Amino acid sequence: MFTLDQITSAHSLVKSGADFPPYIRDLKALGVMNYIAFVADGHIDYFGAEEYLVQATGKYEALSKAKTVNIPLFKSELIAHQQGKTDYPAFIQMCAETGIEKWEVNLEKLTCTYFDIAGNEVVTEQIPT
Repeated sequence: MFTLDQITSAHSLVKSGADFPPYIRDLKALGVMNYIAFVADGHIDYFGAEEYLVQATGKYEALSKAKTVNIPLFKSELIAHQQGKTDYPAFIQMCAETGIEKWEVNLEKLTCTYFDIAGNEVVTEQIPT
């Protein structure tokens, strides 16, 4: 099974959203099946086979999130991030400001789904391979 050190090593190569597809391939090769990233403090839960779980603790002070989601702004800023125009800290701040609570990556389906604070699905994207 995978370790937090292995995940951290793979994540260290991510500088922008443009690096996301190779990162996902690396996680899948480690045996990660899905993960949930929480915008509030940056903690992430990584799941493997047979209910295997590795948790990464929060990475920063808790962010204040918008109470309502701004879908058009989120989508346009997400595209900018995917094009490498913003780094990860800027992306996290943007998520908080546009009302994103968390995202879940399914490595089997190669999807990334963003959720608002009420748990509603905001956007689901196919991860490029």
